[in-house]
Amino acid sequence: MKRILPIILLCGALTAASDRVSAAASKPAPDITLHNAAGEAIHLSDVRGKVVLVDFWASWCPPCQTSFPALDALYREYRERGVEVLAINVDEKRRDADAFLDRHSHALTVLFDPKGASPLAFGVKGMPSSFLIDREGNIRFTHMGYSGNVDESYRRELAQLLSEH
Repeated sequence: MKRILPIILLCGALTAASDRVSAAASKPAPDITLHNAAGEAIHLSDVRGKVVLVDFWASWCPPCQTSFPALDALYREYRERGVEVLAINVDEKRRDADAFLDRHSHALTVLFDPKGASPLAFGVKGMPSSFLIDREGNIRFTHMGYSGNVDESYRRELAQLLSEH
């Protein structure tokens, strides 16, 4: 599995300077289980009933370094409305992720996947990649790469998903 992840990340490096957004055909999100910094197991199904933004990132990825604080700000803005942000770190060495997190205050939930199983389950093709999931647990929007323009896309998509039900 460690050989597959670098290929995925290399492909993403080619598109990392831009942001590609697509409205995904509604499909169920994989019910992944990962651990947070305290070692607690978090299941994606634990947040069903909320609108969820799942973001895959790595400490060495420049667009990820830019998007992380922006996603945290988005979470702080929308958390009272029922939005959860799960930032899934895919660094093979936890200390690299921890060093990054020590430099960036955050309120969003960080999960760790050093083996890279969850990006494969989601079909991640580049870094960073984000998936917006509706209250029913279906992937509705995907983003690959990051640019400052994506923040408005997130706001429109979150508004749409929050208005449903």
